[in-house]
Amino acid sequence: MQGIGLATLEEIAVEDGVIKNPTFTDYLLPTFLDAPPVEIEVIEEPNSFGPFGAKGVGEPPTVSSTAAVVAAIRDATGLELNRTPVRPEHVALTIRR
Repeated sequence: MQGIGLATLEEIAVEDGVIKNPTFTDYLLPTFLDAPPVEIEVIEEPNSFGPFGAKGVGEPPTVSSTAAVVAAIRDATGLELNRTPVRPEHVALTIRR
């Protein structure tokens, strides 16, 4: 969900050096209602680099998932999208041109 949020919602709005969305009331984050169905599978295979065989599962997937979501939007629309977040207005404005 973090990757989906980075690809489609999350953006710090700055105007004249002032952050316009400094709180979570104004800064958009995905919620449970934005989440697609997810199937979870536990793979118990230790990693030799982590303590007690631990692996990172939080931040690392956002690198590829954000790019994958934007690539999927690009593939579906045929548009050259080179920014995140990709919002509906970016797609609509580009289609009208």
